[in-house]
Amino acid sequence: MSQAIQDNVHLPATRRLLITGGAGFIGANFVHHWHRAYPGERLVILDALTYAGNLQNLESLLEEDNIRFVQGDICDRPSLDSLLREEAIDTLVHFAAESHVDRSIFGPAAFVQTNVLGTFTLLEAFRDHWNEQQQPDHYRFHHVSTDEVYGSLGPNDPAFSETTPYAPNSPYSASKAGSDHLVRAYHHTYGLPTLITNCSNNYGPYQFPEKLIPLMCINILLGRPLPVYGDGQNVRDWLYVGDHCSALEAVLTRGIPGEVYNIGGNNEFKNLDLVQALCDLMDELAPQLPVRPSGNLITFVKDRPGHDRRYAIDATKIKAQLGWTPAETWQTGLRRTVEWYLAHPFWWQPLLSKKLTLPHTPAEFSDLFQTSRC
Repeated sequence: MSQAIQDNVHLPATRRLLITGGAGFIGANFVHHWHRAYPGERLVILDALTYAGNLQNLESLLEEDNIRFVQGDICDRPSLDSLLREEAIDTLVHFAAESHVDRSIFGPAAFVQTNVLGTFTLLEAFRDHWNEQQQPDHYRFHHVSTDEVYGSLGPNDPAFSETTPYAPNSPYSASKAGSDHLVRAYHHTYGLPTLITNCSNNYGPYQFPEKLIPLMCINILLGRPLPVYGDGQNVRDWLYVGDHCSALEAVLTRGIPGEVYNIGGNNEFKNLDLVQALCDLMDELAPQLPVRPSGNLITFVKDRPGHDRRYAIDATKIKAQLGWTPAETWQTGLRRTVEWYLAHPFWWQPLLSKKLTLPHTPAEFSDLFQTSRC
């Protein structure tokens, strides 16, 4: 038994979770994961249902007696206070965030508002709630963050560890870095039992189609160009969302308050190689494609400003202390993801607008995908 597991002997038999951003991509997958693992626990899902939040992601769960959905804003302090108190929340898992780098370049204000001010408001509300309950040692505030706060790596640089200095290069990553620092400060200043996880690029079911993998899958099905930034040599570590959820469970149940844990998939890919792998899978799994081979659709577009060259995660700490490793390889994870999008056109088709233009900017992404508040 690891020291981290030994130290956490006071966790309750059942928890009452508030999950912010729980109708979004990672949040919804986490809700499904947690409900399967702990079917008797109370889950309260708070989501503003902005463009990337979709109640269809939770459709099969919303009739469960122990699951409640609340549409609301994490900056609304009075509502947060009421929700924490009336639901007797002891565990807050914070996914809610503006997360798309391209959008942050053209509209950074929303990222500062949600990611910095929203996280601050949650921290203040949870701190007061924790104090009102006489500071129980089993309470947890789990902040879900990103590897982008660490900046960019060279080809031969060591992967990001929990001690890598922060060097954010986009308004998005800067706003997440600010929220990370606030969470850390609340632990060190007030003793709030916080946890921070920094993950690599997620992929899998329910991902809004402005992100690389679902965008490519859908464009292939529609016979549309596959836009690849710059020379396509930017490198990312890819983490299947189900593995991310199991890692979050490990941190919530066995992690040490005040600690940071990096979560990675051990799958570094150049963007161009990833797109080609998706093309190969689509050619195999979808025989009626309008363009074959679908690799002929690859189109290089102007690189975005400040595009980080490489991200890579060193997940040694979470493996050594909590015993977590990813279950999916890149082959199994990509196949599962492509199969999901092929089997769920009813999920992504309503997100498509009538204007099918090649997206180069966030404004054009907004034209391509309409907000879904199903």
